Amino acid sequence: MDHVINVPEYRIDEGLHFAWDDDFEIELTVRSTEVVIKANRAGLTSLARHLLTLAQQGVREGSHIHLTADQEIESEIDLILERVEKN
Repeated sequence: MDHVINVPEYRIDEGLHFAWDDDFEIELTVRSTEVVIKANRAGLTSLARHLLTLAQQGVREGSHIHLTADQEIESEIDLILERVEKN
């Protein structure tokens, strides 16, 4: 089964655009030695799209999306997905 994820095209003059699927749910739990991300299908697809957005050619190091606790994600802490350029 193929699942097509449409990713907003990165344009340097417009910056990053992050799109969410309707009815997404994401929960983040931090334990002593692990981080658990639980999400419904819409949440997983949205996270995948965010990561693909950051992975696009031309996106600068340090570009990120900040998922805020109890807003975009159910959590006591925020989650930041950030682009780095390391080989």
